Amino acid sequence: PLGRQRAGRRRGPSRSRWGGVAGGMGLEPLFQAWSYFRRRKFRQCSDLCSQLLERPPGEQVAGAGLGREAGRAGWPGREAAAWSLKTRALTEMVYVDEIDMDQEGIAEMMLDENAIAQVARPGTSLKLPGTSQGGGPSPAVRPVTQSGRPITGFVRPSTQSGRPSTMEQAIKTPRTALTARPITSASGRYVRLGTASMLTNPDGPFINLYRLNLAKYAQKPKLAKALFEYIFHHENDVKNALDLAAIATEHAQFKDWWWKVQIGKCYYRLGLYREAEKQFKSALKQQDMVDTILYLAKVYVRLDQPVTALNLFKQGLDRFPGEVTLICGIARIYEEMNNISSAAEYYKDVLKQDNTHVEAIACIGSNHFYSDQPEIALRFYRRLLQMGVYNCQLFNNLGLCCFYAQQYDMTLSSFERALFLAENEEETADVWYNLGHVAVGIGDLNLAYQCFKLTLVNNNDYAEAYNNLAVLEMQKGHIEQARALLQTASSLAPHMYEPHFNFAILSEKVGDLQRSYTAAQKSEEAFPGHVDTQQLIKQLKQHFAML
Repeated sequence: PLGRQRAGRRRGPSRSRWGGVAGGMGLEPLFQAWSYFRRRKFRQCSDLCSQLLERPPGEQVAGAGLGREAGRAGWPGREAAAWSLKTRALTEMVYVDEIDMDQEGIAEMMLDENAIAQVARPGTSLKLPGTSQGGGPSPAVRPVTQSGRPITGFVRPSTQSGRPSTMEQAIKTPRTALTARPITSASGRYVRLGTASMLTNPDGPFINLYRLNLAKYAQKPKLAKALFEYIFHHENDVKNALDLAAIATEHAQFKDWWWKVQIGKCYYRLGLYREAEKQFKSALKQQDMVDTILYLAKVYVRLDQPVTALNLFKQGLDRFPGEVTLICGIARIYEEMNNISSAAEYYKDVLKQDNTHVEAIACIGSNHFYSDQPEIALRFYRRLLQMGVYNCQLFNNLGLCCFYAQQYDMTLSSFERALFLAENEEETADVWYNLGHVAVGIGDLNLAYQCFKLTLVNNNDYAEAYNNLAVLEMQKGHIEQARALLQTASSLAPHMYEPHFNFAILSEKVGDLQRSYTAAQKSEEAFPGHVDTQQLIKQLKQHFAML
């Protein structure tokens, strides 16, 4: 586009009559900054606004010499506009959508005082996802997280979340994409976000929050809203943001729904979920908005009230028919409650409204694959490829679907592409693990052994690879190596039933009946419906009765 080259070079800057640097085509500087903002070039926008605000003393007007914050009420409109625009540009640099960003830390999970019932009724709690089986595949077919929830087809915040039973279990479990170990603290993430203010300006933060007269800004709604978002997202100062929102909503005589939503967001960030619920409900009475429904549903999910959240989403669909985000929210909750069939139906409804919705396509494809329909899953993953999704995970899934659909010509080439596109060692480990399964499927056990070894080279915490290596060692007759590998696998992933069951079988063969019985009980606890485990326990009980 014309004017881009000169605007960025700043050779011999010529002062315009507004005191800024003239743009490449002689554009008025404030208009040039607004153009940068519209094109999402926030750094250039911020720099240009800084030059507008740092005018020579002779060109200053009312409020001069009082610092960046003081005296703003006496600004001319142009300087106020430059200040507001810079505030918005800095906010956009670090903006994170609060609706989708939801990660519970260990502190939030284990020290939660908002428990409704210690023993929830089946199908009404996210803490016990296994209580509401909805016809989905069993753990024998579909892998699960340590909380008992099936692996989803799409990684998003909170997909791997689960409520560990003890603090020790929460801390011990390795944090990978296949487990439900929570992050150490959600608040730590916000602290790191807040440090962005130090990076944007070497002289210190753009706005000194402690010198702000919040009551004065609250009387100017346009400036106040930009300032609130800057404090909340950029500075991450929830207390000052809440103070500003409270004064502003009082100034608006409690008739502005936007401020009520912001107060609700502050309360949610502070962990005051009931107060947040009141604010969001009040905002919905004044102005029906999809975003407010999504925020309120987040509160109910955090309070472990998925049924209430589902009812809220369905009421929202009555007022906003066909709204994709609401349908997707229902599907996510059903998936978290382990009601896979209902989740799949709602994901299909999402695709009826938006046939390019990546999350819905990936989740339906994953569901078909684990339902023993790899050919149908292949169609969904090919659709993602046609849409331009081009990453390691997609080619990994394509390779598996091709293998189980007996389209062997594409299998190895897909895995090769996946290895080429892998961005980290965890992704590489996943590909080698799946290649090991392919090798087992074609009967090449030596190749399988090498693939599982390569998996552990890339990711030393891969419990499934330890388990499969142990099975191969057992076939070779290496009992001690197999036992050591199975113990490692069961300690890394206590939620998996396979290592416990294999260890029980191995111990029973060598005559160690007590260890076999203990491991079989752990296997039954992880997967109560496993018939082989039940038969083994029955045999062991008969042995003990004979003794």
